[in-house]
Amino acid sequence: MSIESHMVKQTVRESAQEDRPTHQSLARGLRILETVASGPGITSLAETARRTGLHRSTAHHLLQTLVGLGYLRQDLQTRGYEPAAKLFRLVGRTWTPEQLGEVGRPFVAELTARGHEGSSLAVYSNGIVTIVCKHDPDSPVRVVQSVGTRRAIHATAVGKAILAWLPQPEIEEILDRGSFERFTSRTLVTRAQLEREIARIRADGVAYDDEEHIEGIRCVAAPVFGYSGRVLASLCTLGPKHRMTTPRLRALRLPLQALARALSERLGWRAEKGSESFFHEK
Repeated sequence: MSIESHMVKQTVRESAQEDRPTHQSLARGLRILETVASGPGITSLAETARRTGLHRSTAHHLLQTLVGLGYLRQDLQTRGYEPAAKLFRLVGRTWTPEQLGEVGRPFVAELTARGHEGSSLAVYSNGIVTIVCKHDPDSPVRVVQSVGTRRAIHATAVGKAILAWLPQPEIEEILDRGSFERFTSRTLVTRAQLEREIARIRADGVAYDDEEHIEGIRCVAAPVFGYSGRVLASLCTLGPKHRMTTPRLRALRLPLQALARALSERLGWRAEKGSESFFHEK
């Protein structure tokens, strides 16, 4: 064997030995990423270590590295881990309704804490608006909401807040149906009424339900956007009409829009020229 051949083989052997720890760390990191991303909600350190078969300290180190790189996020209260917006942007995925419910839960709770009224998050998927999380106020008089309940897109604040910001072809498709169920005497049931309402919502930044779905209930909702700029959901606060007076609804707009924007940013939305109108305050 020539000296040159021996040197080449030695270099390859040394390179393989140096790469082995790197490959091992990469494989472990990807295994952790897959474990957290496949979970329905927040995944704890203990659960991550158990499911990956890694030592707790190794799992913790890799989790913190992935948090530092922006692929995972650590919840400040539970200390568990969940996918960050960067991961969804990278693979072109969007959140499932269940994941949006988990991500939105603390924002919904905070809205109730600030406004002392019931709050909820509704998502739009396959043409359907569905409540995915809610928080009730500490009040003897409250509006009953149920997770999993569908909401009419034309007759509720959560539905209209989404409808107004859908791409125009989707709005046209919905309006072309031409027949909308009437729930109360205040329900908007014609195309002309809904077109005027969409224009008002876009100008105002929020949607209202003035006893349009259920008599005696008033709501105000704001849109929630994802990293692509598309509307994904809406955040809402609601209550009985004797409490939800016009001045009260106006006062609730400030915390509502602030939290809708914060949730949108959590989902990767970034303010760009022209998009500030989503959350402008009046």
